[in-house]
Amino acid sequence: MMADRRGEAAETGHLDHRGFRLRWLAAGPEHGEPVLLVHGFASNIETNWVNPGWVQTLSSQGRRVLAFDHRGHGQSSRSRNAEDFAPLEMAADATALLDHFGIGKAHWFGYSMGGRVAAFAAVAMPQRVASLCLGGIGDALVKGSGFWGPVREALLTDDPATITDPKAMMFRKFADQTGSDRIALAACIEGSRANLPEDAVRRITAPTLIAVGTRDDVAGDPHRLAALLPRAEVLSIEGRDHMLSVGDRQFKAAYPAFLARAGHAP
Repeated sequence: MMADRRGEAAETGHLDHRGFRLRWLAAGPEHGEPVLLVHGFASNIETNWVNPGWVQTLSSQGRRVLAFDHRGHGQSSRSRNAEDFAPLEMAADATALLDHFGIGKAHWFGYSMGGRVAAFAAVAMPQRVASLCLGGIGDALVKGSGFWGPVREALLTDDPATITDPKAMMFRKFADQTGSDRIALAACIEGSRANLPEDAVRRITAPTLIAVGTRDDVAGDPHRLAALLPRAEVLSIEGRDHMLSVGDRQFKAAYPAFLARAGHAP
């Protein structure tokens, strides 16, 4: 057992799946509406979901909240093989967690890389996705981002003083802050950066909230992504960059309202 930042009890454990031991968290009433939280690159359950207040916010509203540490992240087992980090591999970990709790369909909330994983799931396994929240990712989902090469090099260097690229330095500092395995993260960059073609994105029929900070220079354009989706809406998180958007109060108010509009997971 553990508690979130406001003292709410949450259960934690581990799940074995495809050779990985994945740490998970569950909070909220057992029969509440299920929300699956899928964290971002170099993050973990605590950094992405507990400390910013998401677990408490959603569970206190009567929802069943599930989260996990991706393979190669947090307290889950590690890999240094790029193929282990393909988005559909990580999406399979997420659905394994749903299966572990006997949940067929959930609301998927992914941030940054987690949004990419959730979007791949929505295309490949639409029967598991009641709604989709893509936080910190816009049309980079489709066209990619050109800065991940420098980020990979920044993770692999032993001397951070040699890093000159601002985005690379931002992610290196974040990886060090979360105590991550930098070599595993470098492999994750190689394996997880697959993009979704436009025709695949157009097949996502689940209600979708795209939430991106107005100062986010990592996510890409949220409006261009929304234009590809038949049931999407955009939340512009005012004055927030990629790292700060996730804990924004406006975001934490808007997402539950979106869930109410999206309806129940049957």
